[in-house]
Amino acid sequence: MTEWISDDDWATIVRHVPIVSVDLVVKCDAGIVLGERQNEPAKGEWFVPGGRVQKHETLREAVYRVAEEELGIEVDIVERLGAYEHFYETADVSEAGGKHYLANGFVVEATTRPSETDAQHSELRAFEELPTDLHEYTRDYLVDTSGVEHEL
Repeated sequence: MTEWISDDDWATIVRHVPIVSVDLVVKCDAGIVLGERQNEPAKGEWFVPGGRVQKHETLREAVYRVAEEELGIEVDIVERLGAYEHFYETADVSEAGGKHYLANGFVVEATTRPSETDAQHSELRAFEELPTDLHEYTRDYLVDTSGVEHEL
């Protein structure tokens, strides 16, 4: 397991480099799982679960870890959507001038039902009908996801 970095190191990273992450379009029997974010960026928005990739961790390993840590579930990878650039005006680091992610999108199938939330989400919900006011980056993933029936 990778050691967590200090707040000072994290602030330096956010100020100077893009953050490599994975974002998950989670399919389950009840629909597509989204989390209501309770931290920046995208605070208060319904967003796909995701997290940064740790050093020496493959993207696939990051997908499985993020699913376990953020949702408490195991998943099967269905499709790799590719890389997305996400630019935010806000960040969890003051005076960082926003946040820049290089997010790698994946479609996954939950093998168990999401049962818990983490510190990033106030609520997790499976949507059969997706909200009409989705964040543009979540919308991009869903537009690119094959086999997702929805009207955007």
